[in-house]
Amino acid sequence: MATLLYRLGRFAYRRPWRVMGVWLLLIVGVLGGGIALGGQTQESFVIPGTESQDALDRLTAVFPSVAGASATAVVVAPAGSSITDEKATIEKLVTAISQVDGVDTALSPFSEYAGNAISDDGQMAIVRVQLVGSSVDVTEATIADLKSTADVGKDAGMRVEFGGGVFQDNTVGITVTEVFGVLFAGVVLFITFGSLLAAGMPLISALIGVGIVMGAIITLSAFTTVSSSAPLLALMIGLAVGIDYALFILSRHRTQLARGEDPEESAAMAVGTAGSAVVFAGITVIIALLGLLVVGIPFLSVMGVGAAVAVLIAIGIATTLLPAFLGLAKGRLAPKTGSRAWKRANAEPGQQKSMGMRWVKGVMRRPILATVGVVAILGTLGIPALSLDLNLPDGASQPVGSTQRQAYDLVSQGFGAGYNGPLIVAVDITQTTDILGDLESIADDLRVLPDVDFVSQGIPDAGLDTAILQVTPSSAPDAVATKDLVQAIRDLAPTIENRYGTPLSVTGATAVGIDISNRLTNALVPFGLIVVGLSIILLMAVFRSVLVPIKAAVGFLLSVVASFGIVVAIFQWGWFSELLHVENPGPILSFMPILLMAVLFGLAMDYEVFLVSGMREEFVHTRDARHAISTGFANGARVVTAAALIMFFVFFAFVPEGSGTIKPIALGLAVGIVLDAFLVRMTLVPALMTLFGNAAWWMPRWLGRALPMLDIEGEQLREHRNALEWASGTTAVLSTEALMAGSREHSVGPITISVAQGSVVMASGDVTDRRLLAATLSGRLEPMSGRAQVGGHPLPSEAAAVRSIVALADIGGSQRAETSVTVGELLAERLDMTQPWFRAFTLRSQAQRWLDRINAVLGDDRVIVKPGSTLIGLPQLERAVALAAVAISERPSVVMLDQLDAFADPRDEAAFVTAVCSLAASTTTIVIGMPMSARFAGSGATGGRQRLDIDLSSRGSLPAPPPFVQQQLRTEGVVR
Repeated sequence: MATLLYRLGRFAYRRPWRVMGVWLLLIVGVLGGGIALGGQTQESFVIPGTESQDALDRLTAVFPSVAGASATAVVVAPAGSSITDEKATIEKLVTAISQVDGVDTALSPFSEYAGNAISDDGQMAIVRVQLVGSSVDVTEATIADLKSTADVGKDAGMRVEFGGGVFQDNTVGITVTEVFGVLFAGVVLFITFGSLLAAGMPLISALIGVGIVMGAIITLSAFTTVSSSAPLLALMIGLAVGIDYALFILSRHRTQLARGEDPEESAAMAVGTAGSAVVFAGITVIIALLGLLVVGIPFLSVMGVGAAVAVLIAIGIATTLLPAFLGLAKGRLAPKTGSRAWKRANAEPGQQKSMGMRWVKGVMRRPILATVGVVAILGTLGIPALSLDLNLPDGASQPVGSTQRQAYDLVSQGFGAGYNGPLIVAVDITQTTDILGDLESIADDLRVLPDVDFVSQGIPDAGLDTAILQVTPSSAPDAVATKDLVQAIRDLAPTIENRYGTPLSVTGATAVGIDISNRLTNALVPFGLIVVGLSIILLMAVFRSVLVPIKAAVGFLLSVVASFGIVVAIFQWGWFSELLHVENPGPILSFMPILLMAVLFGLAMDYEVFLVSGMREEFVHTRDARHAISTGFANGARVVTAAALIMFFVFFAFVPEGSGTIKPIALGLAVGIVLDAFLVRMTLVPALMTLFGNAAWWMPRWLGRALPMLDIEGEQLREHRNALEWASGTTAVLSTEALMAGSREHSVGPITISVAQGSVVMASGDVTDRRLLAATLSGRLEPMSGRAQVGGHPLPSEAAAVRSIVALADIGGSQRAETSVTVGELLAERLDMTQPWFRAFTLRSQAQRWLDRINAVLGDDRVIVKPGSTLIGLPQLERAVALAAVAISERPSVVMLDQLDAFADPRDEAAFVTAVCSLAASTTTIVIGMPMSARFAGSGATGGRQRLDIDLSSRGSLPAPPPFVQQQLRTEGVVR
């Protein structure tokens, strides 16, 4: 990963305009496409598999006139008049509403089926409006036409307000406070870097990423239902992580520049090292967000996927667009010599006089006090979470000036809060013979339940399959008493079915909301266990420790519970509600806790990784646990502090003027980030690490073997750089240094050789040794230890490049299972796999030219090799030369040939070497493995090529190397 990112960063640095052009095209295309398609967000709280949703689906099939979206028109009589006095005008209003395109029926408050639709004081009435289709099918034109009918009542002096979910404001609005959040983030960046140029890069890159994800979500909303909260959530998260991820990489880059690193190399290294941690942290956030899919709630899944895409784009921009910006800036980002940034970068380990160092040393002096203090603070803040009450947003959560909010308040004043969310009881009447009588009896049974204000008469459908009764609670739709009433009706259902033979179920918007809240509440603990379990496993793989991941997970739970408590205190209890513009404290948004856990988990892991990885790196080098804690903390504290403050400002900016849906999520994330970063990661973590000592880095050997190695700090990249520097220091096409090849069961080496370009290497010894060495030097098998390079590509970090320039072949032939294959087929197959596509039409002629060359080097006195010649039908020499030619046809830099059996005639052995040297280009290096040492002397058979003999079976002292070897060859008797 680190090496791949290193190369990606270098590519972007060298080609900045090309990379920036790609991102520019992407943002223009995606954002422009979304605007052109005109996608609109909609609220559709649908949850398959619940009783309320199943009942609603059943009503859609058999009683569609009552199953669609609904609305209410609340009419208030003029002063000095009553609803009865305005009957004619109200009837005219009902007629106008019923004529609106998209309206199925409008029920007059004077109808016998209207129930209790006129208030007791006669000053207010409710017109029930049934729309065609579900809420997602209701068009903006229908809503606008409905609102325009209010003029009929207003012209007569009446007040008309509309309520219902279809009137919710689903526009994605960005206010000035969100802009201030970005400005505050810019201030933090400027203070952190002390440079406007450096501070602007993370902001610009994050805004580009946000533009792309917003365009993608708007485009998606043109094809499917997308909640209005999804774009805002993606905007918040994309902006926060986009700035933070760029901050981590840019901070590493400037530190390396201050230490004198070349700007290009520094940018590549920053992307390879800090970028690896960014990718790991980002993938962790993405996994947590995609975990919302398992909850099985469509609108929540869309929100999770949208936020995950925002994080993915932020990763891509931080690892490609940011290094492109660095390529334009070149060395201008380097801190000035003698500046504070320069002094921090060049301070001796453990000698930093920063605030971070002073803080961590204070914590380490009193670790028990720090631990108890953090747990006490977070535990106290989490107490309100014990009374957490969840529900979906309704009219009460809408802005005060909106028609939906005014309709909700009017109904609550004139009729009672329960009339804003009546329950629909669907009754299966297919098995009853006294439909009206049984419906009236069922209504009587429902009227005696607690919290029931009104039960309408039963209304059967035209096919006499299903009937509905409307049950109006006394309490508000989000009240606990209403939830209890829904459960009471469901508990009563078996009794009613046994008594009347009429199964019933509860549905309606209120019941659907209650079922969603219950599903989310029940999913909270399992989801939390999955998230925590995932964090423990991932961090075990990263830090090779048992205690560090457990400590990280416990800290995460403490910060999550504390953030829940603060959200409950403000949004449910009403503390500081006026200060934060919380207009109507009440139940918390149902999906807030699970969404908050998913996002906060990933962000908390960011800080854990960036702080603790530095501690681990120091511990590996010094084995001093206390020194590792202080030095690792001091190196990462500044950037983590800046990152946490940036996230806090970005998230908190959505609280004062944000929508009712996004406010609690934004506040929970803002306080959760601050608590997790400053109390958990920067106080509790060093305190516990101090108490753990060396035990913090303990892991059972069996567990270490079972877990994958996740190199997020770029240790393998540093090894690759060292190997690349070593490889570039030699002109040999193939060289090794104390190379050990094979496995624990069978190894060969150590081998130290240097082979000039175009040389011939004759390697003899055991067949297993030869093939292990060949597999290692061709990039097919990782070395056990030591160094190796082929063509300037170090192994194993550039094994793919080595494989592309090395060809392997078994020239035994007769031992192959496919002995019936022809030489022509082998040549055509090899040429087809290795030649460019445009040469596909010349494969036959190319194969014939190679056959002609084979026969030419063999001579007239040998068997002619034809396209149809089978391997088993050829003599040993002809077969070996043909197979070698197949490998050489790839035109590799190095060709490795292995012979299982020695040639029966030593002259054939020399003839084979001569033939191979003639077939291969003069720049191609040839390695031939054979069971015994070469039986011919000198370099005559090699056509003047330099020759190097290696005996893999020898373990004696080394003779002096041949004069044509470029440098002294050192092994324990492997060169002869």
